[in-house]
Amino acid sequence: MGYAYIFGTIFFTVYGQLILKWKIDQYGGLPELWKDKFIFLLQLLLNPFILSGFLSAFVASIFWMAAMTKFDISYAYPFMSLSFVLVFLLSVVMFGEPISMKKVMGVSFIVIGIIVMR
Repeated sequence: MGYAYIFGTIFFTVYGQLILKWKIDQYGGLPELWKDKFIFLLQLLLNPFILSGFLSAFVASIFWMAAMTKFDISYAYPFMSLSFVLVFLLSVVMFGEPISMKKVMGVSFIVIGIIVMR
């Protein structure tokens, strides 16, 4: 069951990041004036999808607390790096973000690091 808690942490972390990026991209860039920035951010905070991203971070924290009851942090924490890998891969698919050799090498090092740490 401990691995399910780690998976839940990763899943909800990745969901939250991707949903925030998706919705913020739809709203556009941050305005220059402070008043407009405040209104812009307030609109974002009231968006149900944005709220689900924040809720997702909270749920990920609950899963992480459960995972900590099953594993040493030195064992479980490297798995959190998988969220970087998944966000990279899904951002390419969902947002058409560019792939570069540096990014592929970085993700490869993360995966190798997870394997070595296990």
